[in-house]
Amino acid sequence: VQLVESGGGLVQAGGSLRLSCAASGRTLSNYDMGWIRQAPGKEREFVAAISWSGSNTYYSDSVKGRFTISRDNAKNTVDLQMHSLKPEDTAVYYCAADYKYDSSWPPIDQHDYDYWGQGTQVTVSS
Repeated sequence: VQLVESGGGLVQAGGSLRLSCAASGRTLSNYDMGWIRQAPGKEREFVAAISWSGSNTYYSDSVKGRFTISRDNAKNTVDLQMHSLKPEDTAVYYCAADYKYDSSWPPIDQHDYDYWGQGTQVTVSS
């Protein structure tokens, strides 16, 4: 599975961005999907996940209520809608795929994921 993220950029605190992840090579319907971010000098941090069918979602406490993960298996895409952005949301955001039979739900550990995109930079200015 090849994953390509888009939609990152520079936004003021309080603003919104929508990240998209497009997959090719295999259908995403066999994968739970996640967004993981990495801020400068910090370890990768789980952000959100959505189950292969889209029926279940899970968020980190730091983004719950502000971010929404969604997917369209027909289009092989996964999105992350981000509202009320804060400077601490600044990071490189990665889309990742976890084969649905490999690990338990929710896939909050980065080692749960089998495929990763190259990342997209999100910068939130204060």
